Amino acid sequence: MNMKQFIKKTSLGLTALLFSSALWAHGGAAGTDTDQCKFELEPTHWIHYTAYQPKAFPAEDFCGNIPSTNTLTQLVFDYQDMKYRNMAVEFEVTKEPEGKRVFFQEAAKHKSGTIMLSLPEGVPEAGKYLIHITLVPDAGERLDAHMSFQAGKGQSATRNEMFLYGFFAFAGLYIVYLSNAGFKRTVDGMLGKLKD
Repeated sequence: MNMKQFIKKTSLGLTALLFSSALWAHGGAAGTDTDQCKFELEPTHWIHYTAYQPKAFPAEDFCGNIPSTNTLTQLVFDYQDMKYRNMAVEFEVTKEPEGKRVFFQEAAKHKSGTIMLSLPEGVPEAGKYLIHITLVPDAGERLDAHMSFQAGKGQSATRNEMFLYGFFAFAGLYIVYLSNAGFKRTVDGMLGKLKD
């Protein structure tokens, strides 16, 4: 296979990946089994969690890394199981390892199955935090779930963004290769030396 065929096939493969629905699933993972943004309440029963910082990063969602501190942070929790919709839910966010409480919401019922907590000032400092969720049934045992996140590390590019940057860089170089005779000669010369 010559270089031109290799470049064409690689471009087609990258384009196919770009439009693959599995690549664009939440958190870069296809399906809930690999979703990193969920709490396990009981075996096979989950709460899904998403964080937003609408003032600092409009239209972006986060999970294990919340980029900024001291800015409006919204934590959204969704649970599908109807039995949990009849339980009161208590929320707490603590700074770790100290266990210092930075947010608390008393137990309340949320019949829709979606709860949005708003931290107007976000979290006060960079570091590790723990979300505590406690479901309080009318009778029986309380269910506790915990999930940690890091805050204040800034925004890092996601796997999807890195893929897109790489794809567009490759596509741009390929266009220059096809349209610039001098660049094409240079690349072909370098590849010829590699083959020898």
